[in-house]
Amino acid sequence: MDLFDYSLASQIKKDAPLADRLRPRTLDEFVGQSHILAAGRLLRRAIQADQLSSLIFFGPPGTGKTTLARIIANTTKAQFLSLNAVLAGVKNIRESIALAENFRQEQQRRTILFVDEVHRFNKAQQDALLPHVENGTVILIGATTENPYFEVNKALVSRSRIFQLNPLHDDDLGQIIDFALQDQERGFGDLKIRIDTDARDHLIRVGNGDARAVLNALELAVVTSEPAAGNRIHLDLSVAEESIQKRAILYDKDGDVHFDTISAFIKSLRGSDPDAALYWMAKMVYGGEDPRFIFRRLIIFASEDIGMADPGALSVVMSAAQAFDYVGMPEGRFHLSEACLYLATAPKSNSGFAFFDALQAVQKEDEGEMPNHLRDANRDKEGFGHGQGYLYPHAYNEHWVPQQYLPMGLQGRVFYQPSQQGYEAGVRDQVARRREAQLAAMLALSESEGQTREEEWQGRTLGKTGEILGSIRDHLFASLSPDRQGLILILHDGSGLLLGEALRQVPEGTVYVLVDSADDEKSLHKQFLNRDPLLRPIMLRAQNQDGCLDLTELVEKGIRFDAVLGRGVLSRYTDKKAVLEQIVGVLAENGVLALAENVPAEGQRLSEYIPEQRLDQDLRKRQLAAEAKIYLNTENTRLNWGSQKLLDMVRSAGLLLERHTQTRFLNEVLISSGKIDEWFALNSGAKMSYADQLQSELTVPEIEQIKDVLLKELAGKVVQWKTSWLFFKALRKKES
Repeated sequence: MDLFDYSLASQIKKDAPLADRLRPRTLDEFVGQSHILAAGRLLRRAIQADQLSSLIFFGPPGTGKTTLARIIANTTKAQFLSLNAVLAGVKNIRESIALAENFRQEQQRRTILFVDEVHRFNKAQQDALLPHVENGTVILIGATTENPYFEVNKALVSRSRIFQLNPLHDDDLGQIIDFALQDQERGFGDLKIRIDTDARDHLIRVGNGDARAVLNALELAVVTSEPAAGNRIHLDLSVAEESIQKRAILYDKDGDVHFDTISAFIKSLRGSDPDAALYWMAKMVYGGEDPRFIFRRLIIFASEDIGMADPGALSVVMSAAQAFDYVGMPEGRFHLSEACLYLATAPKSNSGFAFFDALQAVQKEDEGEMPNHLRDANRDKEGFGHGQGYLYPHAYNEHWVPQQYLPMGLQGRVFYQPSQQGYEAGVRDQVARRREAQLAAMLALSESEGQTREEEWQGRTLGKTGEILGSIRDHLFASLSPDRQGLILILHDGSGLLLGEALRQVPEGTVYVLVDSADDEKSLHKQFLNRDPLLRPIMLRAQNQDGCLDLTELVEKGIRFDAVLGRGVLSRYTDKKAVLEQIVGVLAENGVLALAENVPAEGQRLSEYIPEQRLDQDLRKRQLAAEAKIYLNTENTRLNWGSQKLLDMVRSAGLLLERHTQTRFLNEVLISSGKIDEWFALNSGAKMSYADQLQSELTVPEIEQIKDVLLKELAGKVVQWKTSWLFFKALRKKES
């Protein structure tokens, strides 16, 4: 570069818009997007380690997509090339690929190719790029405001990691404004500028999460304001309002935001929230959506989500749509509003989906013969007896008579399930009574011939352990809804039950897992070995100090988790409150703790298997007292707590308890005589048996008597074993 070129480049840089001049140059300067760039997050670790795979940044304008690409360009040791999909063609792509190939051959270094507005590439351009991404000639970094799962070649998406950037928070935008006014090199720090609080708030509010829009408005306000005495520039509310007058909303009538907004609108209607429904509809109208499209969705909703709960809903919407066609805009908005409010406040029922169950039965099931009395009697009554036996409902009381209407092979099938809402609630009982009368002859329980219930049970795969564990896992994750880029900690999960689901739920995030032993670590490592190294779980060995969980290592690293999950975590520790306080220390603000704890004190007791008449009344009374005493023993921290005591500890540890439920599971368990011997082994050592704990109230002969009864009642039999699980979700309180 000669002196003239350098001078020209310097002038261009100096004259660049404020938003371009202030682009962060390092990760430490970057503001916002902490969900993907905070300490310990996958993307930050990948950038810092210079171990990037192909990426696509997806988010609204002004959230930092191009800036992140430039930061990567400043930090990577690879060659960095840049294209804009609006301006580039296949020729430009081939030239970039040729440069990348030469760079790899001559210097054995990788090439990162940044493509801005990557969704603008047509199919030919994307196909030209694909093989070189696939064989590693280039590492693609794409930026797009459109959902890449819809707008970018599926083959490119499948070879890339998607990171979604969110609109910036108000605090982030305020920080950016302050930096622009203070920085002397790239901002306005060399000027004497005073901005009023309400003017600053206006820029932030109307900017709507877009840093570029806020900086452009700030720059316009500064350069168009005449300095007062002492060369001071005063930015008040009126100046700010002139600089950015209309709130910029992201809405494209045929793109991703269009579908997201109509989805939010329909879900708000379905949730009977008229305020939210009006808001999302207003956003669509403000963004230029065709009102007829909105009416079409309302017409569908009236039948799909309200249906028989209010059969008049469809008439209301059709009338409003017709009135809109007569009146037009802007007065037609009243008809939109009326239809929206009616549907939002109407009772809901989706019983109309019964048709699709019936359709599936037609497509897949053997229907059998049509009942003869339903056939057409006008043509074949004499020859085949068609129609004979038909009972004419109007000839009977209430204009109804029970008779068979379904084909022979489908007798007993139920398609329509009336809801308990609105009009439909009034016909629910009537439909049920008539259905019972019609199906009475068909309802019978059949058991396998020659097989006792015990034999039938033992013929199955005994136990529902897998099913119960799956239910526990699903219950825990149902309360979370984690962000795809979330940071999650799983406690004591050597089996991988929770870990596998966590990795699926945060595909662009990071999952840490606490394991108890080297064997657990080895097992999990083998289980997830085929994942990309950056996307594998990060395993930590559990460190226990005086019977308490020790998470000091994570605290010292400054890692804060969006969610911490575990199954049977607290029951393994003596000092449960201290464990909870340790967990609070690694939770982000508003981070979620979701635990499932088996509560032995509220589960199965052996006395429940003994019929009252099998023991002397006094002995049974003392057995129950001794059994209850087991769960009151202050030294037995594994058993001496209940649900309420645990929830109190959660609150006292500084957590905000959001919800809790208790679920009982019944598992089919085969009780062997050896198991009963194990329960009744006396003087069994440090881990006291059931019999050891009964000795405080009962004599040895009495304990033997109870054992004999249980041997006769349980040995060799399958029983329903009850466990009680406490599920709770708690939040780390916001620091004041």
